[in-house]
Amino acid sequence: MPPSEFAGAVLTIDLGAVARNYRSLRHRLGGTPCAGVVKGNAYGLGVAEIAPVLARQGCDSFFVATLDEAMELRGLLPDATISVLNGVLAGSAAVFAENRLLPVLNDLGQIDLWAALSRSRDGEPLEALVHIDSGMSRLGLPPEETRRLAAERHRLDGLRLTLVMSHLACAEQPNNPMNAAQRTEFDVLRALLPSAPASLANSSGVFLGPEYHYDLGRPGVALYGVNPTPGKPNPMAEVVRLHSKIIQLRDVDRPQTVGYGASHRVATQARIATIPVGYADGYLRSLGGHVFAAIGDVRVPVVGRVSMDLITLDVSALAPELAVPGTTVELIGGACPIEQFAALGGTIAYEILNRLGPRIRRRYIGP
Repeated sequence: MPPSEFAGAVLTIDLGAVARNYRSLRHRLGGTPCAGVVKGNAYGLGVAEIAPVLARQGCDSFFVATLDEAMELRGLLPDATISVLNGVLAGSAAVFAENRLLPVLNDLGQIDLWAALSRSRDGEPLEALVHIDSGMSRLGLPPEETRRLAAERHRLDGLRLTLVMSHLACAEQPNNPMNAAQRTEFDVLRALLPSAPASLANSSGVFLGPEYHYDLGRPGVALYGVNPTPGKPNPMAEVVRLHSKIIQLRDVDRPQTVGYGASHRVATQARIATIPVGYADGYLRSLGGHVFAAIGDVRVPVVGRVSMDLITLDVSALAPELAVPGTTVELIGGACPIEQFAALGGTIAYEILNRLGPRIRRRYIGP
């Protein structure tokens, strides 16, 4: 590949910050073990780089979404415990077992499939992770299926139940009564099943208090520097910063317009800088006219529509010599934290991280 200085944009990923964030979350959990959620290619930041960093910090339990992700991770971490949140589908159970991967069992059909494989094998029973839906109405056994499983415990014959888990819907809102309601529902439903370790806390759930920690924390986005406590100072270290460079400048005066649809009309003479980043790179089209970038300590607004490969900035507030072709522009991070950037685009930081495309060069720093 050409040198990074020729890339349209560079995403700097601080692996040292990822390591610090894991240690911070583990400390917050007290003596409760801390897993690492690395689904979606470690939230778009590169599982091949992120997972070994977490492992060196003592993380030995990982969660991914799909079997493909689990297979890739197994190649990176031969001895880790790897759990697959989407569970097991017909025809895939043997692949899970052969590669020592654990499906999170989300319904009675998945439980029956995994148990049948376990009973057909010689040797130790297969481990079972059962997901109870405590109010998310997404994955997991609904309450009626959990009660049925409790009445038909033979369905677990041949399995060793090693974790019962659920997922919080509103953990980022600490005062939302649904958190306590879900915890109560989780306790009621898991008491119907054979005794096993429990897990409820996602990133924000870790900060709800010890009563949400149970036996395993499962932070994801907080590892990557996103604030798990919205409305409060971010307790996590910043992991990502996105930079690009000015490729062209022009002076624009009224009645001229900028960009597609002539959506931005200059009120007076303005200096417009063009940046080689667009929605093909994951820079959301909805950000046009709403977000800003930074050149040095000065915020400069994005004006006009975001196009496929380009955005335009009004750099009129800067002295001409401070904004020239080749000048570095910070798009995410620093003066514009990723949470603020996402909110200005009408979305959340999770989506921004996962949308940053392959044309953006990744640069890793730290251990």
